[in-house]
Amino acid sequence: MATGIRSTIRPGRPYPLGATWDGRGVNFALFSAHAEKVELCLFESQGKREVERIPLPEVTDEVWHGYVPALGPGQVYGYRVHGPYDPRAGHRFNANKLLVDPYAKALVGQMQWHPACYGYRFGHPRGDLTFDRRDSARYVPKAMVVKTDYPWDHEHRPDVPLSRTILYEAHVKGMTALNQRVPQPLRGTFAGLAAPAVIDHLHWLGVTSIELLPVHYAVDEPHLQDKGLTNYWGYSPLCYFAPDRRFMTGTDPDEFRAMVARFHEAGIEVILDVVYNHTCEGSHLGPTVSLRGIDNRSYYQLVPEEPRYYHNHSGCGNTLNVAHPRVLQMVMDSLRHWVESMHVDGFRFDLAAAVARGPRGFERAGAFLSAVRQDPVLNRAKLIAEPWDIGPSGYRMGEFPPGWSEWNDAFRNGVRAFWKGDARQVGPMATRLAGSSDVFWRRGPLSSVNYVCAHDGFTLHDLVSYNDKHNEANQEQNRDGTSNNLSWNCGVEGPTDDPAVRALRYRQKRNLIATLLLSQGVPMLLAGDELGRTQQGNNNAYCQDTPLSWLHWDMATPEDREFLGFVRDMIALRQDHPAFRRRRFFTGQPRREGAPKDITWLSPAGGEITPQEWDLPHKRCFGFHLDGAEDEADDRFIVLMNASSDAVAFTLPDHTFGSEWNILVDTAETEEDESPRPPRCDETLPLEPHSLMVLVERTARSPRVGGRRRTDAPLDHPHAQRETHHDA
Repeated sequence: MATGIRSTIRPGRPYPLGATWDGRGVNFALFSAHAEKVELCLFESQGKREVERIPLPEVTDEVWHGYVPALGPGQVYGYRVHGPYDPRAGHRFNANKLLVDPYAKALVGQMQWHPACYGYRFGHPRGDLTFDRRDSARYVPKAMVVKTDYPWDHEHRPDVPLSRTILYEAHVKGMTALNQRVPQPLRGTFAGLAAPAVIDHLHWLGVTSIELLPVHYAVDEPHLQDKGLTNYWGYSPLCYFAPDRRFMTGTDPDEFRAMVARFHEAGIEVILDVVYNHTCEGSHLGPTVSLRGIDNRSYYQLVPEEPRYYHNHSGCGNTLNVAHPRVLQMVMDSLRHWVESMHVDGFRFDLAAAVARGPRGFERAGAFLSAVRQDPVLNRAKLIAEPWDIGPSGYRMGEFPPGWSEWNDAFRNGVRAFWKGDARQVGPMATRLAGSSDVFWRRGPLSSVNYVCAHDGFTLHDLVSYNDKHNEANQEQNRDGTSNNLSWNCGVEGPTDDPAVRALRYRQKRNLIATLLLSQGVPMLLAGDELGRTQQGNNNAYCQDTPLSWLHWDMATPEDREFLGFVRDMIALRQDHPAFRRRRFFTGQPRREGAPKDITWLSPAGGEITPQEWDLPHKRCFGFHLDGAEDEADDRFIVLMNASSDAVAFTLPDHTFGSEWNILVDTAETEEDESPRPPRCDETLPLEPHSLMVLVERTARSPRVGGRRRTDAPLDHPHAQRETHHDA
């Protein structure tokens, strides 16, 4: 190897960590508390040939560092870290393995699983207690030095209030892989996601914030590759600073920045699903490609009695040791990098309970949550927790501190169970509609991220089309994925041409979406649900990078096009009326003298629900009255819900509230109905089976949703309806 650079390397600085170009050279800094020697390995531009290996000359406070003049952006590199190989003591150093810099801002090359990637002799009877001397460099990605400036110009961040936020959970590739209005070379990439066809659709729909499944550089597990499958969702991270090459046309992270800028121009936030609970290195039998070979004892939570093994609170073989100061620093540096350098607007933390674990388990006032709470950069970002993990006492919903919102699976389960027609669901449903004060009483309804469907589970169309999961395509004999879906196929399993079943399914979809958007909290839609996307009953499509998981933009039926307009109208209804997006919980008391309660729960008999009625097993119909918004002028509303298979004569409480009501939403109506229900309603209203209604004071000017309506789709929108619609 050449030795020219070796003779010019300088001590450099221990901060910042990673590879930092200052215009004249590159400073390299890597934390390892237990290493004995760290070598910087430089490669040619394609990362295939190592051209020089240089020991980092200095170590300061357990950070190894050196400065190389004349190097700059585009330089490809990796590390070899020397130290003890003693798995029983938690040490797994092996300098034969090229390691990815955990602070790398870009990576070149793809992971190729080969026995040389393991620190031990793969397949040996003694497993990880053996030592492998093969060089892994040709099989692993390499880090690349990048520039840090970007011409953001006068970009304006949307900064959408939580009360107005409409989340839309999407996959970068899945959104555009089949979109004919996106140029072919850009489909599946960040650039394709930022194409006008996608942004126009989201803007027209009313989405304020797109939440992207993981975009950090991730790898496919060997067992998936052996089956010809991939980790499509991306929950297998290798590096927390670098965008995934699978979503890029090249290697420059500016592709991601350009995407963010385009979304911001449209007033749409970008939120990232981040996976700081584990890495792709897996269990004690996993590969050595980064943190394991840099300092296994520091970066991972090891079992104290047997440090050869890992705590597996993630279910993926290991758990990141975020309670360690340097690991916490890495996570915080990563978050700030994505906010400050990449301009994202927030994060959804996968298995956030695992990230918040310390020596005593989940710690509400522990290192991670305390660090985030005081951070001046992250205070400006949206923070959303998936508030559980699979470890002991891992379900922590409602226990995150101020500043956090949380995925509310109780909302998902309650709404599904109610509309499925399960018994004793009126009480739980009312609690979820009102913002889940039983869970988030310390913070408020905007702490609850409400959803009916997410990436993990059935799509909305499958939720009303399948009683059982159908995951055979995953090649696990249909054993994977939950069997508790709270779904109802409406009479036939899977696709059908039966008009009655199809009509019921679309009514149920309208019920579920309407419930989501009329509930207090922050609503989240699953990408493609508005288009009728199906995964053919697969409720665990994590490994399906195929049309099964992608959005089918050009396959919408007339029913799907009608439903798309309904979703858009319901979002607009929510945004137009602060009564459905309160910042504080209901009190059950009048807001002013002589007024009704801020919320009143209604029985079909015409009065308030009595305490005895809440838990009646046969009760599947109820309603509620909203007396406007908490501190803004708004209309008064009545919402009626009937999850039974029989029509219900619902008596309106005119004598109590002194108002007359117009029908604003009726999920039992469609555009094909020849005789739609009159907009004005009498004292007793027939509520159709499996239907929802929204009533508004007769003096209100809110446009009608559903039935005969105008969706105002632009003519060049892919789902614009060409037929004429009549105003209500």
